[in-house]
Amino acid sequence: MAERDVLIDAYLAHLMVERGLSRNTVAAYATDFVGLSEFLERERIDLGENDAPSLSAWLLELSGRGLSSRSQARHLSAARGLFGWLLAEKAIQHDPTELLESPKKLRRLPNVIDRAEVARLLAKPDRDKPRGRRDSAMLHTMYAAGLRVTELVLLRVGDANLESGYVTVLGKGDKRRIVPLGVPARRRIESWLGDRAVWARPGEGAMFVTSRGGPMTRQGFWKLVKRYAAAVGIVKPISPHKLRHSFATHLLLGGANLRVVQALLGHVDIGT
Repeated sequence: MAERDVLIDAYLAHLMVERGLSRNTVAAYATDFVGLSEFLERERIDLGENDAPSLSAWLLELSGRGLSSRSQARHLSAARGLFGWLLAEKAIQHDPTELLESPKKLRRLPNVIDRAEVARLLAKPDRDKPRGRRDSAMLHTMYAAGLRVTELVLLRVGDANLESGYVTVLGKGDKRRIVPLGVPARRRIESWLGDRAVWARPGEGAMFVTSRGGPMTRQGFWKLVKRYAAAVGIVKPISPHKLRHSFATHLLLGGANLRVVQALLGHVDIGT
């Protein structure tokens, strides 16, 4: 048994013996701590090394699983009791829950496009035409790599390594990151590159260009996303950034590691 589980069991015994809580109440606490312990094990974090950002990531994972603010608040309350007791017992040096806001005050995850809607959106461009092949490549690349719209329109042809399956992205603060591409996105880019060679004016290095030969703009891409969304019956407000939110949320709901998602999105703060 891991040391953290020994400490958690000792706290549960404290609740039953010294605090006089009922067996059912202690069992409810134990259930909450199973999820917390599994999260810490997965993230390779010891109780004594825990910090506020780590617990923020845990709460965000609970939110991503669909738990209500009330349920998240219950989990946080249980964690506050555990870490307060560990601090009093000198098993840890600080209480990581002191700086955490109540889940009721935390921002909700952004509204996202569900997987079925994303599938319809990605399938809509007419790939029998150059414009459709370009639009399909842009939509697939943005969703597959979770790119910001600016990162997408600034992609250069040389930023894509299609053989190895990744793109090098210039993000905020001129920081570069490498993001993997799925097979569908790679194939859409490959299909588009022949048309791009015809459309791009001499010396133009942008991956995605218009029929006039210049780079696609943020505004131009926003308009095509809106047009395709309307064509497939998506009535909720939509923007290129919604595809990025959807990418992140679908990864989390699929069981992806939060810190991996953080790296893919290019966020400095995991709380974001």
